[in-house]
Amino acid sequence: MRMLSSGRPVLTTKRGYADGEMNFTFAAANQVYYIGANVKQVDVPTFSGSFGILPNHVPVLAVLKPGVVTVYEQDGSKKEVFVSSGTVTINDDSSVQVLAEEACLVQELDKSACQDVLSKAQSQLASATTEVEKAEAAIAVEVGEELVRSAL
Repeated sequence: MRMLSSGRPVLTTKRGYADGEMNFTFAAANQVYYIGANVKQVDVPTFSGSFGILPNHVPVLAVLKPGVVTVYEQDGSKKEVFVSSGTVTINDDSSVQVLAEEACLVQELDKSACQDVLSKAQSQLASATTEVEKAEAAIAVEVGEELVRSAL
């Protein structure tokens, strides 16, 4: 208790909801989607659950799971990008970085090609013999299922 009452003033930061600006960067190995853009909101799929990010969001570091990242731009439009995996970092200064292993605009996904990816992954899983092969194939199946779900 002595540590809590040091007599020194404690500086606190007041966080508002959805006010302010959010500096957003989104990149994958194959393409950069945003660099320092000011966006309204970003929705991300993570292994701890999907959530929306607004300006002044509490700092978070999370692992992306296969799914769609939705970016709501200032003009009201939205962009949907499928990600296979990666990370999302929300910093104390309201900056947000999404770094994806692989990414593709949802509008560019071919449903039959996505179904082929899933079928091949399911075949690999069925024929896997080692634990490593089974784990890799299970990950490929999860990505394939989300690709099929995300394709228009």
